[in-house]
Amino acid sequence: MTDHWLDDAGPIVRPYTLTRGRTRGSGTSFDLLATVVAIRSPKDDLPPEHELIMEACRSPASVAEMASATGLPVGVIRVLVGDLRDSGLVAVRPPTPIAALPRESVLREVLTGLKGL
Repeated sequence: MTDHWLDDAGPIVRPYTLTRGRTRGSGTSFDLLATVVAIRSPKDDLPPEHELIMEACRSPASVAEMASATGLPVGVIRVLVGDLRDSGLVAVRPPTPIAALPRESVLREVLTGLKGL
């Protein structure tokens, strides 16, 4: 979390105030491993939390990575990313399904081949 949200006793602004009491964003939900990327710049000024998220996803980043980079709770990130997605500022891509990933045996063969070079 950024320093202006903290004092000696802890957070000054509670997470539910950042999301206006919402616990879920509008539209379809997304996974912690979903990739978020900024697709256009905002025309108007954004609240500071939205700006943090836009900065964090200038290059593709997962929802979990954005929570770590911004210091905001994952639940807050999900709601605010949903807002940005609804505004057309970011794109959210689901994680690659496990079935589409290469099998472990293929990766081991590639590693063995690389070691042989």
